[in-house]
Amino acid sequence: MFLAGGAAGGLQKRLTMGGYEYTGTESYKAAAELDKTFKQGEPNLLLLVKDDRGVDDPAVAVAGADLTAKITAEEGVTGVFSYWTAGKPKSLRDESGDQALVLGRIAGDFDDVLDTVKALDKEYSGKVDGLEIKTGGSAMMWLENTTKSAEDATKADGMVFPLVLVVLVIIFGSAIAALLPLAVSVSAMFLSMGVLFVITLFSETSSMVVNTTTFLGLGLGIDYSLLFVSRYREELGRGRGIDEAISITLRTAGRTVLFSALTVAVAFVGVFALPFTMLRSMAIGCIATSLLAAFSTVILAPALLKWIGPRIDKWKIIKKKANPAKDGGGFWHSLSTNVMRRPVLVTVLVLAFVTVLALPAFKLDARLPDESVLAKDAKSAQVAAVLKTDFDSREQQPVQIVAKESGDPQAKATEIAAYAQQLSTLENVTRVDALTGSYANGKEVAPAGPASARFATQDSTYLTVIPAVDPYATDGEQLVRDVRDAKAPFDVKVGGPAAVSVDTFDTLKDRLPVAGLILFIGMFVLLFLLTGSVLLPIKAMLLTALSLTATFGALVFIFQEGNLTWLVGDFIVTGGITWTVPIMLFVIAFALSMDYEVFMLSRIKEEYDLTGDNEQSVAAGLERVGKVVSYAALLLSLVFIVLITSGISYMKAIGLGLALTIIMDATLIRGALLPASMKLMGRANWWAPGPLRKLHDRFGISESDEPGPTAGQSSPSLAAKR
Repeated sequence: MFLAGGAAGGLQKRLTMGGYEYTGTESYKAAAELDKTFKQGEPNLLLLVKDDRGVDDPAVAVAGADLTAKITAEEGVTGVFSYWTAGKPKSLRDESGDQALVLGRIAGDFDDVLDTVKALDKEYSGKVDGLEIKTGGSAMMWLENTTKSAEDATKADGMVFPLVLVVLVIIFGSAIAALLPLAVSVSAMFLSMGVLFVITLFSETSSMVVNTTTFLGLGLGIDYSLLFVSRYREELGRGRGIDEAISITLRTAGRTVLFSALTVAVAFVGVFALPFTMLRSMAIGCIATSLLAAFSTVILAPALLKWIGPRIDKWKIIKKKANPAKDGGGFWHSLSTNVMRRPVLVTVLVLAFVTVLALPAFKLDARLPDESVLAKDAKSAQVAAVLKTDFDSREQQPVQIVAKESGDPQAKATEIAAYAQQLSTLENVTRVDALTGSYANGKEVAPAGPASARFATQDSTYLTVIPAVDPYATDGEQLVRDVRDAKAPFDVKVGGPAAVSVDTFDTLKDRLPVAGLILFIGMFVLLFLLTGSVLLPIKAMLLTALSLTATFGALVFIFQEGNLTWLVGDFIVTGGITWTVPIMLFVIAFALSMDYEVFMLSRIKEEYDLTGDNEQSVAAGLERVGKVVSYAALLLSLVFIVLITSGISYMKAIGLGLALTIIMDATLIRGALLPASMKLMGRANWWAPGPLRKLHDRFGISESDEPGPTAGQSSPSLAAKR
């Protein structure tokens, strides 16, 4: 573990900040060809220059031109132009005449871009040669995004550990017992970081994995430890000795922990169908974390319990009454019994409530991240706000059309001009720039000049379409489709921010069904092995999907429509949600929900195997594990809810979304709908066709520690099935 912890210390340096774009799309290939052939690309550096004397003042014009020359001379910066060097177009000056733009492109991979923009911001931000300058553009946005994410994660870590420790002390009443789950969690996190360090030696890994590994490792380590320690205490309460209690706990709860970890891991396998480095890195990290959390629990927890021995209740801070493992006397037994007396009423009421919460989810509008995900006081967000209100075009977000090896551009000047004129007539196009000049509304508005030479090489050319709309909005995406549908005189590839958005969501539409199918098959097989039923796995997944839909509805209401900012903190409302939020939230929440499902069904199945009584097994099983699930849900929701303190809107959404899903799943779904549906389905809960029943008899698992039936005998559950 200490070696893994040492490796974790160097992990951050080996991670990439990128991984949000699929390399097989047309937009990615267009960007690659633009960079390789023309040494050009989407402007990712933007300087907002302000001077109260006016940008056309002679002294300001000289200073602006000098600034442009300085930026041009910076290493790694290409394609620099400004209001003062591009012929003073109105699109590069605000309506008041006090502000103007300098644009350029920082070359290199994602991490090189961040390093360069960080240095440029330090050199040119603030008062420079009498000009007031603010740094913006996508490069600055990603720098602020990644920096703030790391800061917020560190702050959240500092908040969550004390909170979790306090709640654990309240749960166990003892400081010694409370420290055991934290020890397991820290072990799981260190081991996961070590494994991830090894993975970075062989493949590109996103920095996103650090945050997900940290919080998931903490949450699962606590979940598994709670289950393990609770079963251990239950066995002690039955008069077992320490060694015997540990042995039985390993054979029962330990088996459930390992199976639960496998369930969580399988839930992330489908993510590999999505060809984005960031998501695949998250999946690798979460799979490793879940398995290592279980490994730490079954290895470290027994050792610590043996070492602690009777001192587990030492440093007792809160006196708690013993919780004997008896049926019929506890809260969860009473709750489930009352629910099963009125299953139809409970089902209707819960479904009605969840449906109301879920309604806004049907209006979910996913979009790519831009400056709007940052806090309003972030530099790039402030610059973006000025561009939106004071400038009438989006020079920094062009649609780029690349024609590689299309022939001598000079010989095809007439065709290029006609194509540019055609494109300039499309809806929501401000201007088209090409080798032959600039065009708007089907007419030439500026002849070709020295700067136009950048649009051509010996056998290739490219054009830029300056949009008049948000590239990530519906109009921006439609513009890309219109450009791609327009008849071109040569083969072209269309790129730029709006094209990346189109290609990203087209890729998701193609791959998400595959990911969903993998998830469904994996969960069905595992839950069938646990329960021996073909209906319980399907029901479990439907209940989880129900709670997730309600959570999506809440996120749309809050983050897409801009409500309840007093609760989650202020953020920029865009009318959409960052596209990674629903995917990450669905996968992580689904995995955790299945984690709790395994906890509950394993104990219910254990009781059913012993009694063959459906209702009694539900009540007794929930009584034995319901409190553990409640505590685990409370602790895990605390782990994630601290993320709403983040200054980045999508981190707020992920934190709140996971906390809501966990709480709803552990209360309304597992506390009400689960027993109600078990009652309504009766013995059908445990039904399986003959061949599958035989398969389960041979390969299925159980938490039961009771000896199986002898030859010629049948267990009560099998008798019930017959």
